[in-house]
Amino acid sequence: MLRVAWLLPRVMASYSEVPRRTGLPREVLKWLQSLDLSVSPKNFRRDFSNGYLIAEIFYWYFPEDIQLHSYENGTSLANRLSNWSQLEKFFMKRNLKVTKALMDGTIHCKPEAAELFIQEMYVMLTNRRIKTIQDNEVDFTDCHYQKKLPMVARSTATKTVKSNVTLTEILAEPDILVNKQKVQALMGLHLQQRQQERIEDPKRFNVKPSLGELAIRVPPAGNKSDSYDNLSNRSQSSSASSGTDIRSKANVQFKEITVKQGNRSYVSSSVSSNSSSAMLSTLLQDAGEKWAAAF
Repeated sequence: MLRVAWLLPRVMASYSEVPRRTGLPREVLKWLQSLDLSVSPKNFRRDFSNGYLIAEIFYWYFPEDIQLHSYENGTSLANRLSNWSQLEKFFMKRNLKVTKALMDGTIHCKPEAAELFIQEMYVMLTNRRIKTIQDNEVDFTDCHYQKKLPMVARSTATKTVKSNVTLTEILAEPDILVNKQKVQALMGLHLQQRQQERIEDPKRFNVKPSLGELAIRVPPAGNKSDSYDNLSNRSQSSSASSGTDIRSKANVQFKEITVKQGNRSYVSSSVSSNSSSAMLSTLLQDAGEKWAAAF
Protein backbone atom coordinates (compact mmCIF):
# COMPACT_ATOMS: atom_id res chain seq x y z
CA MET A 1 0.00 0.00 0.00
CA LEU A 2 2.85 2.38 0.82
CA ARG A 3 4.54 1.55 -2.45
CA VAL A 4 1.38 2.34 -4.42
CA ALA A 5 0.96 5.62 -2.54
CA TRP A 6 4.56 6.50 -3.33
CA LEU A 7 4.21 5.73 -7.04
CA LEU A 8 0.87 7.53 -7.47
CA PRO A 9 2.26 11.12 -7.49
CA ARG A 10 4.90 10.14 -10.03
CA VAL A 11 2.31 8.54 -12.31
CA MET A 12 -0.05 11.51 -12.08
CA ALA A 13 2.83 13.92 -12.70
CA SER A 14 3.54 12.24 -16.04
CA TYR A 15 0.11 13.27 -17.38
CA SER A 16 -0.29 16.84 -18.52
CA GLU A 17 -3.07 18.83 -16.85
CA VAL A 18 -5.57 21.21 -18.39
CA PRO A 19 -3.76 24.56 -18.77
CA ARG A 20 -5.35 27.17 -16.54
CA ARG A 21 -3.84 30.00 -18.55
CA THR A 22 -3.71 29.67 -22.28
CA GLY A 23 -1.18 31.95 -23.93
CA LEU A 24 -2.34 34.81 -26.13
CA PRO A 25 -0.46 36.12 -29.17
CA ARG A 26 2.20 38.71 -28.50
CA GLU A 27 0.40 41.50 -30.37
CA VAL A 28 -2.78 40.90 -28.35
CA LEU A 29 -0.85 41.14 -25.06
CA LYS A 30 0.76 44.39 -26.18
CA TRP A 31 -2.67 45.73 -27.09
CA LEU A 32 -4.05 44.88 -23.64
CA GLN A 33 -1.09 46.58 -21.93
CA SER A 34 -1.55 49.72 -24.02
CA LEU A 35 -5.15 50.15 -22.78
CA ASP A 36 -4.02 50.86 -19.19
CA LEU A 37 -6.72 48.79 -17.53
CA SER A 38 -7.57 49.16 -13.85
CA VAL A 39 -6.67 45.51 -13.19
CA SER A 40 -3.81 43.70 -14.86
CA PRO A 41 -5.21 40.31 -15.97
CA LYS A 42 -3.20 37.32 -14.82
CA ASN A 43 -5.69 34.48 -15.02
CA PHE A 44 -7.76 35.29 -18.11
CA ARG A 45 -10.41 32.69 -17.39
CA ARG A 46 -11.09 34.11 -13.93
CA ASP A 47 -10.47 37.84 -14.48
CA PHE A 48 -12.68 38.17 -17.57
CA SER A 49 -15.58 36.03 -16.31
CA ASN A 50 -17.48 38.90 -14.65
CA GLY A 51 -17.35 41.11 -17.75
CA TYR A 52 -15.97 44.19 -15.97
CA LEU A 53 -12.64 44.24 -17.83
CA ILE A 54 -14.46 43.65 -21.11
CA ALA A 55 -16.68 46.68 -20.44
CA GLU A 56 -13.57 48.70 -19.60
CA ILE A 57 -11.94 47.71 -22.90
CA PHE A 58 -14.99 48.73 -24.92
CA TYR A 59 -15.15 51.99 -22.93
CA TRP A 60 -11.89 53.09 -24.57
CA TYR A 61 -13.52 52.84 -28.01
CA PHE A 62 -17.18 53.67 -27.23
CA PRO A 63 -17.20 56.00 -24.18
CA GLU A 64 -20.67 57.32 -25.01
CA ASP A 65 -22.26 53.84 -24.93
CA ILE A 66 -20.48 52.28 -21.94
CA GLN A 67 -21.16 53.61 -18.43
CA LEU A 68 -18.60 52.06 -16.10
CA HIS A 69 -20.41 53.09 -12.92
CA SER A 70 -23.21 50.62 -13.78
CA TYR A 71 -20.78 47.68 -13.84
CA GLU A 72 -19.62 45.96 -10.66
CA ASN A 73 -16.24 44.28 -10.33
CA GLY A 74 -17.50 41.31 -8.30
CA THR A 75 -17.16 37.54 -8.51
CA SER A 76 -20.70 36.49 -7.64
CA LEU A 77 -23.00 35.00 -10.24
CA ALA A 78 -25.47 37.88 -9.87
CA ASN A 79 -22.73 40.41 -10.74
CA ARG A 80 -21.66 38.36 -13.74
CA LEU A 81 -25.15 38.06 -15.16
CA SER A 82 -25.87 41.75 -14.58
CA ASN A 83 -22.69 42.91 -16.31
CA TRP A 84 -23.08 40.54 -19.23
CA SER A 85 -26.72 41.46 -19.80
CA GLN A 86 -25.62 45.09 -20.24
CA LEU A 87 -22.82 44.02 -22.56
CA GLU A 88 -25.24 41.96 -24.64
CA LYS A 89 -27.47 45.01 -25.13
CA PHE A 90 -24.41 47.02 -26.16
CA PHE A 91 -23.42 44.36 -28.70
CA MET A 92 -26.89 44.43 -30.24
CA LYS A 93 -26.87 48.24 -30.38
CA ARG A 94 -23.49 48.39 -32.13
CA ASN A 95 -24.26 45.33 -34.28
CA LEU A 96 -21.22 43.47 -33.01
CA LYS A 97 -21.34 39.77 -33.82
CA VAL A 98 -20.60 37.93 -30.58
CA THR A 99 -22.02 34.43 -30.24
CA LYS A 100 -24.05 33.34 -27.24
CA ALA A 101 -21.88 30.26 -26.77
CA LEU A 102 -18.75 32.40 -26.51
CA MET A 103 -20.34 34.65 -23.88
CA ASP A 104 -21.63 31.69 -21.85
CA GLY A 105 -18.22 30.03 -22.01
CA THR A 106 -16.55 33.18 -20.69
CA ILE A 107 -19.10 33.59 -17.89
CA HIS A 108 -18.73 30.00 -16.69
CA CYS A 109 -14.90 29.90 -17.03
CA LYS A 110 -14.80 27.30 -19.78
CA PRO A 111 -11.36 26.35 -21.16
CA GLU A 112 -10.05 28.77 -23.82
CA ALA A 113 -13.30 30.76 -23.88
CA ALA A 114 -11.90 34.00 -22.40
CA GLU A 115 -8.80 33.85 -24.61
CA LEU A 116 -10.92 33.40 -27.72
CA PHE A 117 -13.18 36.28 -26.67
CA ILE A 118 -10.15 38.58 -26.24
CA GLN A 119 -8.93 37.66 -29.71
CA GLU A 120 -12.38 38.40 -31.14
CA MET A 121 -12.34 41.82 -29.45
CA TYR A 122 -8.88 42.53 -30.84
CA VAL A 123 -10.03 41.75 -34.39
CA MET A 124 -13.25 43.80 -34.05
CA LEU A 125 -11.70 46.90 -32.46
CA THR A 126 -8.38 47.12 -34.31
CA ASN A 127 -9.40 45.72 -37.73
CA ARG A 128 -6.33 43.48 -37.70
CA ARG A 129 -5.98 39.79 -38.25
CA ILE A 130 -4.12 37.26 -36.13
CA LYS A 131 -3.01 33.78 -37.10
CA THR A 132 -3.96 31.95 -33.92
CA ILE A 133 -7.68 32.76 -33.99
CA GLN A 134 -9.84 29.66 -34.20
CA ASP A 135 -11.70 29.14 -37.46
CA ASN A 136 -13.41 25.86 -36.51
CA GLU A 137 -16.58 25.35 -34.51
CA VAL A 138 -16.50 26.59 -30.92
CA ASP A 139 -16.19 23.67 -28.50
CA PHE A 140 -15.58 24.41 -24.82
CA THR A 141 -15.59 20.80 -23.62
CA ASP A 142 -12.47 18.90 -22.58
CA CYS A 143 -12.86 16.45 -25.48
CA HIS A 144 -9.61 17.50 -27.19
CA TYR A 145 -7.75 17.31 -23.89
CA GLN A 146 -9.08 13.81 -23.17
CA LYS A 147 -7.84 12.57 -26.55
CA LYS A 148 -4.30 13.58 -25.65
CA LEU A 149 -4.35 11.48 -22.48
CA PRO A 150 -3.72 7.72 -22.40
CA MET A 151 -6.76 5.49 -22.08
CA VAL A 152 -6.13 4.74 -18.40
CA ALA A 153 -6.18 8.41 -17.41
CA ARG A 154 -9.28 9.47 -19.35
CA SER A 155 -12.41 10.56 -17.52
CA THR A 156 -15.35 8.31 -16.81
CA ALA A 157 -18.94 9.27 -17.65
CA THR A 158 -19.54 10.83 -14.22
CA LYS A 159 -16.29 12.77 -14.32
CA THR A 160 -17.09 14.04 -17.81
CA VAL A 161 -20.40 15.53 -16.65
CA LYS A 162 -18.82 17.09 -13.55
CA SER A 163 -15.98 18.63 -15.55
CA ASN A 164 -18.11 20.14 -18.31
CA VAL A 165 -21.24 21.26 -16.43
CA THR A 166 -20.36 23.84 -13.78
CA LEU A 167 -22.44 24.94 -10.83
CA THR A 168 -22.85 28.45 -12.25
CA GLU A 169 -24.44 26.99 -15.39
CA ILE A 170 -27.05 25.19 -13.32
CA LEU A 171 -27.74 28.29 -11.22
CA ALA A 172 -27.98 30.55 -14.27
CA GLU A 173 -30.23 28.11 -16.16
CA PRO A 174 -32.22 26.05 -13.63
CA ASP A 175 -34.41 24.49 -16.32
CA ILE A 176 -34.19 20.72 -15.95
CA LEU A 177 -34.81 20.01 -19.64
CA VAL A 178 -31.97 22.30 -20.78
CA ASN A 179 -29.53 20.75 -18.33
CA LYS A 180 -30.70 17.29 -19.35
CA GLN A 181 -29.95 18.08 -22.99
CA LYS A 182 -26.45 19.24 -22.05
CA VAL A 183 -25.80 16.03 -20.13
CA GLN A 184 -27.14 13.89 -23.00
CA ALA A 185 -24.85 15.68 -25.46
CA LEU A 186 -21.86 15.09 -23.19
CA MET A 187 -22.78 11.43 -22.77
CA GLY A 188 -23.04 11.06 -26.55
CA LEU A 189 -19.51 12.44 -26.98
CA HIS A 190 -18.26 10.16 -24.21
CA LEU A 191 -19.81 7.08 -25.84
CA GLN A 192 -18.28 7.98 -29.20
CA GLN A 193 -14.89 8.27 -27.55
CA ARG A 194 -15.35 4.89 -25.85
CA GLN A 195 -16.29 3.23 -29.14
CA GLN A 196 -13.20 4.69 -30.76
CA GLU A 197 -11.09 3.31 -27.91
CA ARG A 198 -12.56 -0.17 -28.44
CA ILE A 199 -11.62 0.02 -32.11
CA GLU A 200 -8.10 1.24 -31.40
CA ASP A 201 -7.32 -1.29 -28.64
CA PRO A 202 -9.72 -4.29 -28.80
CA LYS A 203 -7.53 -6.48 -26.55
CA ARG A 204 -7.88 -4.10 -23.63
CA PHE A 205 -11.68 -4.33 -23.75
CA ASN A 206 -11.70 -8.08 -24.53
CA VAL A 207 -13.48 -7.56 -27.85
CA LYS A 208 -13.91 -10.90 -29.62
CA PRO A 209 -13.34 -10.96 -33.39
CA SER A 210 -16.30 -11.63 -35.65
CA LEU A 211 -16.70 -14.64 -37.94
CA GLY A 212 -15.60 -12.58 -40.91
CA GLU A 213 -12.40 -11.58 -39.15
CA LEU A 214 -11.70 -15.17 -38.06
CA ALA A 215 -12.20 -16.57 -41.58
CA ILE A 216 -9.01 -17.35 -43.50
CA ARG A 217 -8.62 -15.51 -46.78
CA VAL A 218 -7.51 -18.11 -49.38
CA PRO A 219 -6.39 -16.69 -52.74
CA PRO A 220 -7.70 -18.36 -55.94
CA ALA A 221 -5.74 -21.28 -57.43
CA GLY A 222 -4.90 -19.64 -60.74
CA ASN A 223 -2.88 -16.50 -61.17
CA LYS A 224 -4.60 -13.30 -62.02
CA SER A 225 -2.29 -12.72 -64.98
CA ASP A 226 -3.19 -16.11 -66.51
CA SER A 227 -6.90 -15.49 -66.11
CA TYR A 228 -6.51 -12.07 -67.66
CA ASP A 229 -4.61 -13.54 -70.62
CA ASN A 230 -7.30 -16.20 -71.10
CA LEU A 231 -10.01 -13.59 -71.10
CA SER A 232 -8.11 -11.45 -73.60
CA ASN A 233 -7.50 -14.46 -75.88
CA ARG A 234 -11.18 -15.39 -75.73
CA SER A 235 -12.24 -11.89 -76.61
CA GLN A 236 -9.78 -11.76 -79.51
CA SER A 237 -10.92 -15.16 -80.84
CA SER A 238 -14.58 -14.18 -80.59
CA SER A 239 -13.92 -10.93 -82.42
CA ALA A 240 -11.95 -12.78 -85.11
CA SER A 241 -14.69 -15.39 -85.59
CA SER A 242 -17.34 -12.71 -85.85
CA GLY A 243 -15.23 -10.94 -88.47
CA THR A 244 -14.86 -14.09 -90.59
CA ASP A 245 -18.60 -14.76 -90.38
CA ILE A 246 -19.32 -11.29 -91.65
CA ARG A 247 -16.86 -11.72 -94.52
CA SER A 248 -18.38 -15.10 -95.44
CA LYS A 249 -21.85 -13.62 -95.42
CA ALA A 250 -20.69 -10.80 -97.65
CA ASN A 251 -19.60 -13.33 -100.37
CA VAL A 252 -23.02 -15.11 -100.52
CA GLN A 253 -25.01 -14.52 -103.73
CA PHE A 254 -28.81 -14.41 -103.60
CA LYS A 255 -31.13 -15.45 -106.52
CA GLU A 256 -34.72 -14.39 -107.00
CA ILE A 257 -37.24 -17.18 -107.70
CA THR A 258 -40.62 -16.53 -109.39
CA VAL A 259 -43.59 -18.62 -108.23
CA LYS A 260 -46.72 -19.11 -110.36
CA GLN A 261 -49.92 -18.44 -108.47
CA GLY A 262 -53.44 -19.68 -109.40
CA ASN A 263 -56.49 -17.59 -110.27
CA ARG A 264 -57.86 -16.06 -107.08
CA SER A 265 -61.34 -15.43 -108.60
CA TYR A 266 -61.76 -19.17 -109.28
CA VAL A 267 -60.88 -20.03 -105.71
CA SER A 268 -63.30 -17.50 -104.30
CA SER A 269 -66.13 -18.66 -106.59
CA SER A 270 -65.58 -22.30 -105.61
CA VAL A 271 -65.66 -21.39 -101.93
CA SER A 272 -68.89 -19.42 -102.36
CA SER A 273 -70.56 -22.28 -104.33
CA ASN A 274 -69.63 -24.80 -101.66
CA SER A 275 -71.09 -22.62 -98.94
CA SER A 276 -74.35 -22.05 -100.85
CA SER A 277 -74.82 -25.80 -101.50
CA ALA A 278 -74.29 -26.52 -97.81
CA MET A 279 -76.94 -23.97 -96.86
CA LEU A 280 -79.41 -25.46 -99.40
CA SER A 281 -78.95 -28.96 -98.03
CA THR A 282 -79.62 -27.80 -94.44
CA LEU A 283 -82.81 -26.02 -95.55
CA LEU A 284 -84.09 -29.11 -97.38
CA GLN A 285 -83.36 -31.28 -94.36
CA ASP A 286 -85.31 -28.95 -92.05
CA ALA A 287 -88.27 -28.89 -94.43
CA GLY A 288 -88.32 -32.70 -94.63
CA GLU A 289 -88.36 -33.00 -90.85
CA LYS A 290 -91.27 -30.57 -90.56
CA TRP A 291 -93.25 -32.49 -93.30
CA ALA A 292 -92.71 -35.80 -91.48
CA ALA A 293 -93.84 -34.33 -88.19
CA ALA A 294 -97.03 -32.98 -89.80
CA PHE A 295 -98.09 -36.45 -91.08
